[in-house]
Amino acid sequence: MRRPPAISVAMEAAGWADFLPQAARLARRAGRAALAASGLRTAKRIEVSLLLSDDRRVRALNRRWRTKDRPTNVLAFPAGGPVPRGAPLVLGDVVLALETVRREARAQGKKAADHFQHLVVHGVLHLVGHDHETEAEAGVMESLETRILRRLGVADPYLETEEDD
Repeated sequence: MRRPPAISVAMEAAGWADFLPQAARLARRAGRAALAASGLRTAKRIEVSLLLSDDRRVRALNRRWRTKDRPTNVLAFPAGGPVPRGAPLVLGDVVLALETVRREARAQGKKAADHFQHLVVHGVLHLVGHDHETEAEAGVMESLETRILRRLGVADPYLETEEDD
């Protein structure tokens, strides 16, 4: 029997505990759901790291790796490379920015837990190769995110409400 994916969660920014006390549990749940639905098939144990950080750290990472000098809600860093025999498949790291996630949830009228789970799913899907650079890619990724979130009891984050118009 295959072991469930190992999803480690590090809470670098202390404010996460106040904003979303159940963040680590929700992150593991959302990450496992994304991996289960991703189509990734391997006999190896899968490992993903999630870092719950802040705007300052994410801005620095975004500037260094994407040449964008601003924070963003989530960044994904796929590990890639060969996997030694017997070693787990390390997919990479997902980093979330506390202030941006909190601000977006509030501005979009979403529950913090729902928005957070969406971003974890989004980041993990990037680790397994999904992207949204083209309309076609975005459509596939958004459809998959919506299906995963529905299984988690989270409403479709892409539905426009009357307030969005």
